[in-house]
Amino acid sequence: MLNVMATPPASSPDSAHAPPEAPADVDRFLVREIRRGDQRAWKQLIDRYHGRLAAFARARLGSTHEVDDAVQETFVGFLTSLPHFDETRPLETYLFSILRYKVAEALTRRKRAPLARGMEDDSGPDAAMLAVDGETPSSAAAAREVDRRQEQVLSQVLRRLIGELRERDKLEDIRVLELLFFLGLRNKEAADRLSRDEKAIAGVKFRAVQRLSSLIDEMRAELGPEAALDRASLSADVTVANVWRRQRLTCLKRSTLGAFLLGVLDEAWEGYVRFHLDVVACPFCRANRDDLADDVTPAAGDPTEQLFQSSVGFLSRAPSHG
Repeated sequence: MLNVMATPPASSPDSAHAPPEAPADVDRFLVREIRRGDQRAWKQLIDRYHGRLAAFARARLGSTHEVDDAVQETFVGFLTSLPHFDETRPLETYLFSILRYKVAEALTRRKRAPLARGMEDDSGPDAAMLAVDGETPSSAAAAREVDRRQEQVLSQVLRRLIGELRERDKLEDIRVLELLFFLGLRNKEAADRLSRDEKAIAGVKFRAVQRLSSLIDEMRAELGPEAALDRASLSADVTVANVWRRQRLTCLKRSTLGAFLLGVLDEAWEGYVRFHLDVVACPFCRANRDDLADDVTPAAGDPTEQLFQSSVGFLSRAPSHG
């Protein structure tokens, strides 16, 4: 059990030096210090992510009260799940995944509210929920593990593909793939959106699938059965689309969004960022942009300080890691 005092504990040898500057390294540093019960690290993490999370929730909920609740529940949810958090996973993606669930819960409550008043359902469990489909817990766990491995492999090869396209300044191809895989548009719809020939769109998709196939073969040669991936999933857009969305494969760095807001990106990248924000309408990058664009100095009622004070108690309740 973490032992957190009313005041921040003295700096440990590990926390005495300045944390690393790379965003992922800073996140890992903060997570490790939070696991040690460091309240200052918890406050820094809140300061670091509150703005972008609030912007994301605000775009979907509108209501300030519901936004505040969803963001607070996200941070508390992170603390309670901390013992199981994998530090190799991007922290921002993890926090956004919790927040999306909290936002969905809030929207569900809105829909149920009119029915709940005076209409309690005491009919018991739905028979469909009691149906047995023959799947055992062990077989379900095995299936989930296969899905996890396949998503990991597909995520890695997609990242490599996107990285290669960026290195070659093939931003137009990335636009096409975002429309096809992130938004799930058909070839003709993507062609109309980009004012391009449908055959050209099909060509981009074909080359991408071919490259993904070769990258999977390379991984299989390196890793063996661990890199096994059903080739059929490459032609199933929904599989690629789900991984693309969940892993936020083309989300922009905050430094890139900051440069965009300052107007210092070159023309090609400025056009791509605008496309990603306005056409793809990536909710995560929009939240980051809105957070960066908000240059209002916090008033006395700083929301991050209020959130820290209301959540720090959960730090002492979080089971220790390992």
